[in-house]
Amino acid sequence: MSQRPSGLTLSHFSAGYAKRQVISDLTVPHLPRGQITALLGPNGSGKSTLMRAMAGLGASSGELWLNDENLLVQPFSRRAEQVVYLPQTLPAGVHLHVLESIIVAQRAAGTRHQQQSETEVMSLLRQLGIEHLALSYLDQLSGGQKQLVGLAQSLIRQPALLLLDEPLSALDLNYQFHVMDLVRRETRLRNIITLVVVHDINIALRHADRVLMLKEGKLQGYGSPAEVITPQMLATVYGVRGRIEPCSQGVQQVIIDGLVNSI
Repeated sequence: MSQRPSGLTLSHFSAGYAKRQVISDLTVPHLPRGQITALLGPNGSGKSTLMRAMAGLGASSGELWLNDENLLVQPFSRRAEQVVYLPQTLPAGVHLHVLESIIVAQRAAGTRHQQQSETEVMSLLRQLGIEHLALSYLDQLSGGQKQLVGLAQSLIRQPALLLLDEPLSALDLNYQFHVMDLVRRETRLRNIITLVVVHDINIALRHADRVLMLKEGKLQGYGSPAEVITPQMLATVYGVRGRIEPCSQGVQQVIIDGLVNSI
């Protein structure tokens, strides 16, 4: 048997709830390590359901290969060692300092990785621009600040697969760019697989290496941003008439001209 390529592969993967299947027979040939894959699609297309199922938080079937290991046949504890999931909405803040919460997250990852010192943890907070919040309590932070802390908690666990479900939703434009730049750098540095849900297609064009496009739980496109984000795909998936054109600095961007069915 030939060896599987290093990375993530989904084969005939289905997921959903007790009375409703959301993701149906999804096959994705290969998501490589060291790259960011943007998960795109309209509301209700199954993006969050897919992320939760990959993290082991929902019913699923098929195969989910991380390198040479099918995570669906492994105990949840084994999957939790390798997969970190950051949801859209974080749990209600507990009365811990930010620094304490990240140290707790680090210890939860077990002993498979070298534990980082407090100085290294503070360095991560500095990179995220929240070093000044180290001694603030989680339950006193804004939504955007909590999201940044959640990202720090995720990165400190050194996952093989990082799942970020709309990590930019509570952030302003400055932090959106800053966070995506940091996630891209950390993905390459740590050689991990990062899958991120975003609604802004221009963010995917600028920051992602690959794109998965979903509609109604089915895969519509997979490949580089330029291959997937096309006028035809925008019309098929989002029902809009759009163009992809370079800005004055040569960066591709989506321009929406109207709705497909508008007069």
